[in-house]
Amino acid sequence: MMRKLFKKKQSNGKINTFIKKYKIPREYLSINRKSISRGVLIGLFWGFIPMPMQMLAVLSITPFIKFNVPIAISMVWLSNPLTMPFMYYMEYQTGNFLLGNPSLDNINLNLDWFSQNWDKIITPLYVGTIPYSLGVSTFVYFIINKLWIDAIKDEKVKRKKRFLRFKKKRTA
Repeated sequence: MMRKLFKKKQSNGKINTFIKKYKIPREYLSINRKSISRGVLIGLFWGFIPMPMQMLAVLSITPFIKFNVPIAISMVWLSNPLTMPFMYYMEYQTGNFLLGNPSLDNINLNLDWFSQNWDKIITPLYVGTIPYSLGVSTFVYFIINKLWIDAIKDEKVKRKKRFLRFKKKRTA
């Protein structure tokens, strides 16, 4: 179903004129299993890393890897101002667990507290980012590939059943 939705959007004439007008390589907007799943992988990878301008990081690797850029940029926005505190706290706690550090007590969400405890926060935060950035993005990559392949198989089976029913009606 997701595949059909993307294929419908691909046939839109406005997209083709946009590509021609701005001379965008077609691979960056292609809609196929590999391009979409790579876009999700790259977007989630950069989305979990606590850094400014994550979208620029996505764009910086476009010459090296071919993927659907709009999908990747939209995946980066899963880490938005509403979700960031929860994501970063989870990554911080995971980093503390992996490093064997105790968690900080009396956490206050103000600039003075962060500036005083920056050295104690930054290492566990980035160590905790690694399993989420690599693990979640890779897991979702494989899930999307599996769902896409299953959707194609289901489509082929349904098409075959329709053909057999049609053939049966014509011979009867």
